[in-house]
Amino acid sequence: MIIYSVIMFSAALLFLIVSIAIYRGKTELIHSYHQEKVTDKAAYGRAFGKALSLFVPTAVLSGILSLLNRMILSVTILSAGMLFAIVCIVIVQLKYNKGIF
Repeated sequence: MIIYSVIMFSAALLFLIVSIAIYRGKTELIHSYHQEKVTDKAAYGRAFGKALSLFVPTAVLSGILSLLNRMILSVTILSAGMLFAIVCIVIVQLKYNKGIF
């Protein structure tokens, strides 16, 4: 399960870097059609970056649990965390873009 943990830690690092960049204003990392109707790009970037950063603790916790041979719990935590983060991203999209697409 070491390979799974390495993948989770790498994914967490990648999500952390991207979410910080978006939070700091690099909204061009988000596809343009997701922000066609956005008027306040700074607030949108901060909100989207926060929502995207929810993947980080989920992936780290999942990686740690897999190292402890708790794979069912690890996958459950990962699934629940990803679902919660996706819901938060959808909420941000509905608020700032007036729709998901």
